[in-house]
Amino acid sequence: MNTKSRIASVLKANCLDSSVTGLQTFHLSELALQNDLEFPLPTNIRLGHLAEKIVSVLIKSSENYRVLCENFQIIEDGKTIGEIDFIIESTIEKKLIHLELAYKFYLFDPSISEEPINNWIGPNRNDSLSEKLDKLKKKQFPLLYHGRTESKINGIDITTISQALCLLVFLFVPYEFKTKLSPAYEKAIKGYYLNLETFISLDNSEKTYYLPSKKEWGMDASENEIWTDYKGLENKIDTSIREKQALLCWQKYKGTYLSFFIVWW
Repeated sequence: MNTKSRIASVLKANCLDSSVTGLQTFHLSELALQNDLEFPLPTNIRLGHLAEKIVSVLIKSSENYRVLCENFQIIEDGKTIGEIDFIIESTIEKKLIHLELAYKFYLFDPSISEEPINNWIGPNRNDSLSEKLDKLKKKQFPLLYHGRTESKINGIDITTISQALCLLVFLFVPYEFKTKLSPAYEKAIKGYYLNLETFISLDNSEKTYYLPSKKEWGMDASENEIWTDYKGLENKIDTSIREKQALLCWQKYKGTYLSFFIVWW
């Protein structure tokens, strides 16, 4: 995995703003960083935790923010009740922020509801944007005010800490979807999704593909160097669909690159 591309994919990801989330937004563009920053990445963690590690180093590498606390668990009666992602400080304004981070992929299913926010679901339909926001508002952010928290943050006055969300999203709409969504969503749309039958019907001998691993999701398809035809991926795709596991697929065709999900549902 190209570490520079992986870091860039997090920095360039679209952040859903308060018009969607109802929460104060922290954009990674606020970080004053050197160009072409590169650093070692862990290899044995899941995608969400990898994104957290990248953001942690980015904040620490910036000229205008520093990390005071990160990934600390709140434990009560021997049971972990939650974890706070970051408490950071603006080194210029001396403002403290409880920052929660998420790196998510959602597909738009217009059949669910008339309210767009309820229609963004995970690739395997087992999570959703609305559920994520509900959890953040009812569980994650209130952790700051839990009785056990103050003792974990080195005596920082909790009343001086504001709260913000950095929700980095990659959104996908149905194949040939024509309906316009709000600009907050539109700018985060990275491709489409389709079923296996439609994917096969669109294949031709000039198209080549790559199935990125989960840790490569969100990276730029144009930087990939390994491509194969459909036959080279047929068994893996068939197995994943049979096991009800959606696949992210990159396509190279006539000098253009596409990202899309092949779904089982």
